[in-house]
Amino acid sequence: MPGRKKEWISLPLRRAGRRTNTALLILLAGAFLSGWLAFAAATPQRSTLATVGHGLLGLGVVVLVPWKSVIIRRARLIWIASLSLVAVIILCLLAGLTQVFVGYRVFAGVSPLQVHVGAAIVAVPLLLWHVLRHRTHRPLRRVDLSRRNLVRTGAFALGIGAGYAALEGIGSLAGLPSAHRSSTGSHRLDPLTRPPTIWLFDRVPKLDGAHPVEVDGVAWTPGELSSRSQIVPARLDCTGGWFVDATWNAVPVSELIPPDRLMSASSLVVTSVTGYRRRFDPRDAGGLWLATGCEGRRLTPGTGAPVRLVASNRRGFWWVKWVASVELSDQPAVAQPPFPLQ
Repeated sequence: MPGRKKEWISLPLRRAGRRTNTALLILLAGAFLSGWLAFAAATPQRSTLATVGHGLLGLGVVVLVPWKSVIIRRARLIWIASLSLVAVIILCLLAGLTQVFVGYRVFAGVSPLQVHVGAAIVAVPLLLWHVLRHRTHRPLRRVDLSRRNLVRTGAFALGIGAGYAALEGIGSLAGLPSAHRSSTGSHRLDPLTRPPTIWLFDRVPKLDGAHPVEVDGVAWTPGELSSRSQIVPARLDCTGGWFVDATWNAVPVSELIPPDRLMSASSLVVTSVTGYRRRFDPRDAGGLWLATGCEGRRLTPGTGAPVRLVASNRRGFWWVKWVASVELSDQPAVAQPPFPLQ
């Protein structure tokens, strides 16, 4: 009886093969693309959709691990690159789960999300090599579109959805950090302890506290902007995996540019002293603010001093730091990459 029970349990795993590999390839590609979509999404709403999709696809990869392990044990020869791919994907999954359930942490100067993203990037060439090495195997066949397989695929998708909901529920019942993260997956931080962040190869510049900002050809000093500022509540949701709800001392951009000039432009370009820039629709100018302080305190160099942009309902990388200029342009707002390449 014990041997028969063991045989019954292992029977589903015996079916592991070509379809398992195809499903894993689709899930991994989808997880990679949805992860970048979550980063590139301009608004929290779009990022939420991409983040949920990313989580579902990643969970699908986890579920198929037992089937893939059977395929690996069957292999006559296991290449080092293949083992490296497995190790990198496991690291990527563990880092992602740590980010979700443990929260935003920094270990040796690196956060779990940075490890997650870095591992995903490393996995790409290894996965391409793995696919090319098995290019003689047809990933899809006509039989895969049978009613039975479509029903199995639907059941698998429903199971993943149920598993995702169950993990969210467990996190909520256990009071884990996952229960308190935003819809985009970010974890709450204290506004005054938020980390100074930069985008890719940007660097924190050394600026004089009186460094002016040119708005549509008119130079404004930080002191002049501060004297016209008002208290603005806004959420800074960083793609680094954290968010803060804070009050900002800021001036609306729409008050600094004549309405007729603003509406005649095709876009509004906010540029940093580092060359970093973002392009906005002029109709969104009412939600753009030039801030000189946060939570009643002046900005620090690492958080954008002397003047930074506050972009309501936009992800953190749209909040241009160390603002040098705000210009009107005849190019459309979409004339830019989804996220800066600098």
